Amino acid sequence: MKILYFDCFAGAAGDMILGALLDAGLPFDELKRALGSLAVEGIDVSLDRVVKTGVTAAKFRVHQHSHAGGGGHHHHHLKHIIAAIDRSALKDAAKARAIKMFRRLGEAEAAIHDTTLEKVHLHEVGALDSIIDIVGCAFAMEWFNADRVVVSPINVGGGMVKVAHGVFPVPALATVALLKDAPVYSSGIQMETLTPTGALILTEYATAFGAVPPMTIEQVGYGAGDREMAETPNVVRVLVGRRVDDGPAIAGSVQRVAHQVSVLECEIDDMNPQIFGALMEQLYAAGALEVFYVAVQMKKNRPGTLMTIVCKPDDRERMTDIVFRESTTIGVRHQELTRECLDREMVTVTTPAGPVRFKVARRDGHVLNAQPEFEDLVTLSAERGIPIKELQAIALKAWLDSF
Repeated sequence: MKILYFDCFAGAAGDMILGALLDAGLPFDELKRALGSLAVEGIDVSLDRVVKTGVTAAKFRVHQHSHAGGGGHHHHHLKHIIAAIDRSALKDAAKARAIKMFRRLGEAEAAIHDTTLEKVHLHEVGALDSIIDIVGCAFAMEWFNADRVVVSPINVGGGMVKVAHGVFPVPALATVALLKDAPVYSSGIQMETLTPTGALILTEYATAFGAVPPMTIEQVGYGAGDREMAETPNVVRVLVGRRVDDGPAIAGSVQRVAHQVSVLECEIDDMNPQIFGALMEQLYAAGALEVFYVAVQMKKNRPGTLMTIVCKPDDRERMTDIVFRESTTIGVRHQELTRECLDREMVTVTTPAGPVRFKVARRDGHVLNAQPEFEDLVTLSAERGIPIKELQAIALKAWLDSF
């Protein structure tokens, strides 16, 4: 089981989280290409190294050129942000997650300012730099493909902060609205250490909050913020690793980790089939591991659809709520099963047509399967005018030649 642990001892902001993920292995060129697909003019991003209170960290920056107009704090309506995300080249799951985050934010700000979701301006994270941070994190989390995301108690800071509607105590209004169920504290630092963007991203992806879980650490990343603190480095730390099996090891054997999943099922024979596609996207955005449909014959000899959802046990109630809310079923079955998976990682392979990511699956250290990412092949096909089937053959040959 792959785990990401976010250590927020100095709070968090969107650029800090993204910087930490880049420092932990996210390829900057792939992120830049994904962000470029938003087609926002006058925007550029960069990555450099800085030192914060003795700690070297990755600093992700968004640069807005003057001809883009409005400066870095021009705010946008929700519908404009969603339209830009829909136009992008992000995977459908990443698009759905990014849109969900902006809707959450819109609902929070609409409630604060007593307006509607359609009219609300996203004052606190509607600036272009924050939009880039949120969409970038959606891409990054999809790239890491972690089974579990754990977040430490979050240091929110203290004092007062100036926002669009005045001066308010820390944490700011939008930040508080996004922190439901998240453990927070203040170390006494008199500044805002947790921004609305940081709160939005952390609470969206966290499957649990607390101390570092039992894990073997494979990568460590530090993402820098803009503040300078006297004693505490203004960074977010992310630990990337694998869960440690709690069971006893058997001498001379290879340990394999099996974990529990919930499987939900129901049959539907009275729903507009167009809804099934939208329902699948919502389930994946909410954290489903697998969603699939099978044609079945139901009572009274009516054709129907068997819907099966595989998710983490902690997500079962959330999946059930979505199914009842968005479909016409009046009942959902569920059971707990044990699942064993191959170890997986993403490896970038240089091919004559350009870089292609491969999903590599191993068991006991032996590679059993390696497949090029289809989205990369689609992108290269559009750029180079080469048929996808030829690119697939080129990529597979490059993979085999790499040994």
